[in-house]
Amino acid sequence: MAAVTKVRLGGFSQKLFKSFVTKPQLFRNHPKLCFHHTALLQVAGQEIKMPSLSPTMTEGTIVKWMKKEGDAVAPGDVLCEIQTDKAVMSFEIEEEGILAKILMPDDSKDVKVGSLIALMVAEGEDWQSVDMPSGSGSPAAAPSAAPAAGAPSSLPSGGSVPGVAINMPSLSPTMTEGTLIKWLKKEGDAVSPGDVLCEIQTDKAVMSFEVEEEGILAKILVPEDTKDVKVGTLIALMVEEGQDWKDVAIPGSAAAAASPAAPSPAAPKAPASSGTPSGGHGHSDLKMGPAVRTLLEAYQMSPSEVAGTGPHGLLTKGDVLQVIKQKGLTAKPPKQVPPPAGAKAVSAASAKPGKASAPLPSLKPTDGHTDIELTSMRKTIAKRLTESKTQIPHSYGVVECQLDKVLAMRKQLKAENISVSINDFIIKAVAVALQQVPEMNALFSNDKVSVSNTVDISVAVATPNGLITPIVKDADRLGLVQISQKVKELGGKAKEGKLQPHEFIGGTFTISNLGMFGISEFSAIINPPQVGILAVGGGRPELDEECQPKTMMTATLSYDRRAVDEVEVSSFLEAVQRNLENPNMMIVGGVPSSGDAQERHALGV
Repeated sequence: MAAVTKVRLGGFSQKLFKSFVTKPQLFRNHPKLCFHHTALLQVAGQEIKMPSLSPTMTEGTIVKWMKKEGDAVAPGDVLCEIQTDKAVMSFEIEEEGILAKILMPDDSKDVKVGSLIALMVAEGEDWQSVDMPSGSGSPAAAPSAAPAAGAPSSLPSGGSVPGVAINMPSLSPTMTEGTLIKWLKKEGDAVSPGDVLCEIQTDKAVMSFEVEEEGILAKILVPEDTKDVKVGTLIALMVEEGQDWKDVAIPGSAAAAASPAAPSPAAPKAPASSGTPSGGHGHSDLKMGPAVRTLLEAYQMSPSEVAGTGPHGLLTKGDVLQVIKQKGLTAKPPKQVPPPAGAKAVSAASAKPGKASAPLPSLKPTDGHTDIELTSMRKTIAKRLTESKTQIPHSYGVVECQLDKVLAMRKQLKAENISVSINDFIIKAVAVALQQVPEMNALFSNDKVSVSNTVDISVAVATPNGLITPIVKDADRLGLVQISQKVKELGGKAKEGKLQPHEFIGGTFTISNLGMFGISEFSAIINPPQVGILAVGGGRPELDEECQPKTMMTATLSYDRRAVDEVEVSSFLEAVQRNLENPNMMIVGGVPSSGDAQERHALGV
């Protein structure tokens, strides 16, 4: 910055001195000169772009700015309200600084995701001297200044049919990258709105990507089992019905990955002695697309044999096909490429197992360990739990509950062909306790506690990819049978990776039950922005004061000490204990729906 300033000052001083010598009359009325440095010392602005606030959002309307230029902003502050394709949502900033420049005013419509909408500077910097990024000197230029990742280039290579870009979608609010598991459509297939194009593993689950337009899937640019594909990356191309999908124009940045048949840029060039075609232009590799190059290789033709009719002598697919038709050529088998030496040895070993050869690589680790790559879900879990444990002041409370009456009621229900688990009783007991002590049914965000009006219980479920917490919504208003059915349904979808975002995002309180795995007692990490999680151990036999057997269970509450104190925690744990030890009162004392009628009849209450 100092060097640039010095150059600019030096140039300015030379011009000033020259003017002073040649035109001294200009300075007679100005004995004092003042130089303002603002224009010379511009502040680099931090870009704020249009966010993706829903999985299907591609553009939105900025309804209202909640901050104005010059205002200080901190993490969690609402910067503006944005209308997505679903609803009007708040855009919260994640960094602190000064809002220096608003590039998209209120009521700006059809703003593409990724477009530049504002600039920030660090605290202490001159926000009025913010430096505009190149090409975005005015709000109208902002959208073009920041194209979305994976947008097709304006210089396509390959065919002549313009393709419609299909980018990696954001299928959850926390998704930044994903794994393309499987394509459910193949190249050439017709697709219509609502068709599932492919399955994508997000940081939470495997989800279906439904296409919103109709046409033909022309080119798959990202193959199956591709990991860590960034949101916004170009993954496929579509064309309209009736167009030649095989002749789709592939963006230059994706041409290398578009087709295995496309040769590398280092393909053999035409011999220098072959001369020039009748069109008078020489044809280098830069003047032909992958489709043309593939045809030339398939028919073993030289580019000099074809006259290019495209702009600046560009060879087109039609030019090559015309020459093939005129000469009556037929495709020739591809040349055999010898495999690498290592591959030949392995091939020989597999063809002649009776002869001695180099041993195949062992499948067992040779250094004493095996590396297992983390899934996207486990990476997200690690990140979230680390943030929770380091940023939330965890405190703990433990309660002992006697389960004899719950076990007796479960046995009675089973005799009436009503199947419920101990975990279903625990969910119901916690839901009613949250209704009785609403301070625990809260969320902590932006140094503020918000008590929820609904009791939505997140239940931890183990899957092959990691832990996920599907939500039993309005659990305090559901009967035991309804809770049991909901848990089974959500648990099955979780293990198959079929949960939808609304089924695992949210929740006001979490239960983690490891009792069925033989764990008697443990503590869990809070799932922010919730303020509590209950870790439930298994039942264990004990003797009471009269030496009579009883079944006891330990439950450990981890709670956010910023949001609740020991008095509220004690009241909550006491309510959980009371509900489990008096299940009849729990069912009657809640707000049961009509689904509890059968249970009441079976219980006689």
